[in-house]
Amino acid sequence: MTDRHHLLVHGTTFAAVDDRGDISGVRGGGSPDGLFVRDARHLSRWQLTVDGALPEVLTPVADGDGTRCVLVPRGGRQEPPAHTLFREQAVGDGSFVESLRVTSNRPVPTTIRLAITADADFTDQFELRADHRTYAKSGAVRSRHVLDDGLEFGYRRGEWRSSTSITAEPSPDGVEETGTGARRMVWTLQLAPHGTTELLVRVMARPHGDKRALRVPRDPAALNEQLLALEGEFVEGVAFPTGWPELAAACARGLSDLAALQVPATGPDGEELRVPAAGAPWFLTLLGRDALLTSLFALPYRPRLAAATLPALAATQATETGAHSVAQPGKIVHEVRHGELAHFGQVPYGRYYGSVDATPLFLILLGAYVEQTGDAEMARRLERHARAAVGWMLDHGGLTSRGYLVYRADKGGLANQNWKDSPGAICSADGSRPMGTVMAAGAQGYAYDALRRTSWLARTVWADETYAALLEQAAGDLRDRFQQDFWMRDAAFPALALDGEGRQVDALASDAGHLLWSGLLDKEYGEVVGRRLLEPDFFSGWGVRTLAAGQAAYHPLSYHRGSVWPHDNALIALGLARYGLHDEARAVAHGLVDAATAGGHRLPEVLAGYGRDSHPEPVPYPHACVRESRSAAAPLALLTAVGGA
Repeated sequence: MTDRHHLLVHGTTFAAVDDRGDISGVRGGGSPDGLFVRDARHLSRWQLTVDGALPEVLTPVADGDGTRCVLVPRGGRQEPPAHTLFREQAVGDGSFVESLRVTSNRPVPTTIRLAITADADFTDQFELRADHRTYAKSGAVRSRHVLDDGLEFGYRRGEWRSSTSITAEPSPDGVEETGTGARRMVWTLQLAPHGTTELLVRVMARPHGDKRALRVPRDPAALNEQLLALEGEFVEGVAFPTGWPELAAACARGLSDLAALQVPATGPDGEELRVPAAGAPWFLTLLGRDALLTSLFALPYRPRLAAATLPALAATQATETGAHSVAQPGKIVHEVRHGELAHFGQVPYGRYYGSVDATPLFLILLGAYVEQTGDAEMARRLERHARAAVGWMLDHGGLTSRGYLVYRADKGGLANQNWKDSPGAICSADGSRPMGTVMAAGAQGYAYDALRRTSWLARTVWADETYAALLEQAAGDLRDRFQQDFWMRDAAFPALALDGEGRQVDALASDAGHLLWSGLLDKEYGEVVGRRLLEPDFFSGWGVRTLAAGQAAYHPLSYHRGSVWPHDNALIALGLARYGLHDEARAVAHGLVDAATAGGHRLPEVLAGYGRDSHPEPVPYPHACVRESRSAAAPLALLTAVGGA
């Protein structure tokens, strides 16, 4: 988000407001404002005026779980403001609540005309992306109705129905048309000498298919109390490092963010679950890879995330082939969307399976969860799903036919289907892109670890020694094959990928650190790679760059070709520790913790790749998610990797 927008997040709901708490309804760009619920904008305008004019900002909105700001009417030194407005806002599950306290600064009675102009365009998030795509929405109808205590906006398109209701205490004195589709609620307030009056406004969003009996909390304070209680529950009981207060603060901040990022999901038996969403503003939904890595990072401290994520992903596992969704039997879902465009099949992301690595990560988390908690019942319950996931890796995934997990660009979806999924992210050192199918290095490491962990489950829980031996042999063969095909002898480093002809894609990339995490490299190779990742072209001082500087493909403000990703670095730190490179792991951890400290103890989705030696503060990536579950859990992974050192 830009510094003009401030983000409030609670589950599937988020609001983005400006410094005065307003929503202007900007279309397009990297940071739309509005109130969003389940991928749709339920408030596209929310603008406060006093006596027909926008008030001035005395104290702007500050980032937090709720927002507060102080506003005054325009004035000057000769005529101090006649009154002061104290504005407070908060979001809940499908709700947005605002309190306005107006205090007179005059010794005589004062009358003011306060108004809130509101609108709801119900725009799908995909219509607001920077690519400026347009989507036909034939038969769509918007409606507006005045209520006794507010107004209601409605939207329908075929069977699709959604609405936004606004109620106020006291009720508005009138609701005016604006000529734009928006409506203006108006109050005439009588203020006693130095007196105060208060106005409460509540917004309830009802997305399509949501039949829950929800009640909007009375005021922002009540909503904030709910969220603080949830955050406290997530933080309680975690032993933070006493000798490293900055890491402790980053862990606490991350757990608090994870509490706010929980979204509903359903398990294989219809059970209701809460799982980590990927991040706000664009990805406040279940993404397989993100939920799995978040749950892995948090596993030693909050195993409940894994206990929910595993059955939620099992319930959405593909059972048949689907060209539009890139589904194949046994494949774990990449992304689940609930918006209008997904509902009508205008985007493929209702259930989209364009990920080569979510399936092995599912198996890794299942094995790690059972090993960590001793909950063998989870492995028995999900045995069918785990075997199907292994079957996908061996058959559709390409391990048997090609020797590796493979993917090819999806014309309707993602060009790349590993964690670096932006166009051009998989490239050679000169920036050229591979042709045909792609075999990304990191995904092979995940496959190796998945085979080994599932072999362990087969042997210890499912009592299937034959299957265990088969998977163990497949893992060993993959390891031998990988080191022969991917290792670049001149660079003493693994290739980023192989192309469709088996040629090495020779960019020097951070994905090599994932191979340390999965244990795919021999110890000698692993130590060489680990030390190489800490050399200045890779290590910015804040973390390891996704692509080493000095290559033609490098760009410090590229999403995946030179930036620094906290979750990427968390995996690298865990991998360095696994190979006994503890000094290097501590260097990565200290860089990330320093970056978090500079950002109020919160790690964003991604940072720019500029070096610490040239700029003493971390430079933000311009379109990063401010709250992202993998980054929120990354400090916990650092704690696992290096302890409180």
